[in-house]
Amino acid sequence: MIGRIPYWTVWIVGVVAVIWIIPIVGIVVTSIRPPQEIVLGWWRLDQFSLTLDAWFEVWSAYPLADAFIVTAQLAVIATGATMLLTPAAAYAFHFLKFRFRRLLLIIIINAFVLPQQIVIIPLFQLWREVGLIDNFLAVLIPYVGLSFAWSIFLVKNFLEDFPKELIEAARIDGCGPISTFWHVVLPNTMTPIFAVGILQFLWTWNALLLPMLYLRTAVPLPVMLARVTGQYELNLDQLSVAAIVTTIVPLAIFLIFQRYFALGSQTRSGAKD
Repeated sequence: MIGRIPYWTVWIVGVVAVIWIIPIVGIVVTSIRPPQEIVLGWWRLDQFSLTLDAWFEVWSAYPLADAFIVTAQLAVIATGATMLLTPAAAYAFHFLKFRFRRLLLIIIINAFVLPQQIVIIPLFQLWREVGLIDNFLAVLIPYVGLSFAWSIFLVKNFLEDFPKELIEAARIDGCGPISTFWHVVLPNTMTPIFAVGILQFLWTWNALLLPMLYLRTAVPLPVMLARVTGQYELNLDQLSVAAIVTTIVPLAIFLIFQRYFALGSQTRSGAKD
């Protein structure tokens, strides 16, 4: 029998929740108040008025719609490629036998500790030589490649508990490695695949460094968010609007698909989802 939760834990959770919510409230309030009131403090109520001028100004002064489309394209393509390639690679490293398998796995996983900043200059020189500067591939390739370090490790750990009897039964029925992966392993690994997809989508949607360096004309929302800041003034109201537009989609994606993190008990049994 589970005992009652102590009241002090509820108070601690409530305090932490309030601390997390306060910045969100501040951004929303800042986006709908005039600048002369914001500079005095968004929390002050002695002079309080609401306006949507910042929303109209930022949409007219900056191409947020185009940046939103670019961000969506980059995030969807990078997430889809990672969700497709990661389980195949994890399946090969876990169930197939080939030369230098362990060495390749160690090299890929060790890339997890490689700071992203280290590859910036070599990649820039390479992309400049092959003509990929200001091309989506200049950021899509690093997005997918750098994600293999943690995504393959995550899916391979899940396959540690995968019923090997299903693999052996598929081989007895005449299935080859590709057919076994497609019809047996892939339908039963949706939990880690969706977990990888969520993490990859959040990372690529919020990425700033690589797009800022390699893209020139069509830029995603994080780069546009950095450009909203004025040269001589902060434009806090417009900056808040751009921040809301940038964060609303990943927040919705996480809230919708977070249930896939808790489906491990349903997919480890060997039954299809």
